[in-house]
Amino acid sequence: MRVFLRRVRRGRTVHGPAGHRPPAHRRLLPWQVREQRFRSTPLGRRGLDPREVQEFLDRVAGELAAAYEALDQSRREVGRVKLALCRLQSERSHARNEREWGR
Repeated sequence: MRVFLRRVRRGRTVHGPAGHRPPAHRRLLPWQVREQRFRSTPLGRRGLDPREVQEFLDRVAGELAAAYEALDQSRREVGRVKLALCRLQSERSHARNEREWGR
């Protein structure tokens, strides 16, 4: 435990069991936050208010859902802009070819 705390204080990365790193591309999903449960504290010890923890998790999940929706909407918009750009470039290229052949 002391080694773990020293590593955390020094800013070193601390990995889970057996030292496995979670994949960097995995993102936290809203349903994962909503379903997260915390263990009860042992008798005689202080703990967190489960209601407050759940309210916080719901808030985080809502914000994640909104962020992912905004990201998806942005990606759809980028796709529409790219398609419009391709059409415009194609039309210009076609018009240029017609002018060159018409000479």
